Amino acid sequence: QVHLVESGGGLVQPGGSLRLSCAARGIMFSDYTMGWYRQAPGKQRELVAAISSGGTTNYADFVKGRFTISRDNAKNMVSLQMNSLKPEDTAVYYCNVNIVDTIATMVPWVDWGQGTQVTVSA
Repeated sequence: QVHLVESGGGLVQPGGSLRLSCAARGIMFSDYTMGWYRQAPGKQRELVAAISSGGTTNYADFVKGRFTISRDNAKNMVSLQMNSLKPEDTAVYYCNVNIVDTIATMVPWVDWGQGTQVTVSA
């Protein structure tokens, strides 16, 4: 019923930038906290950034000062601007809907989408 479609990934050099987008369909998007997650091969999925319905944000330590999460409720979309990219940022990036509208407790609720691959390499 709820579908998440990520886009915007690609190959970029260290120090470069990418902007990821996530389109959500089948929910009242403006009511929910949203999160960006990533997973590298052989690693656990980890939370990257979150934004509440009111616009409060939270970031993992390893992306603070480099990434910015934002949302456009008119388009049912959440974005992740990624600057100063590092090779260790290489992963598949996913978005998801939080089970409650707070960044304090992040529990992904919707079935995972396909994600979008980000590769940072010279």
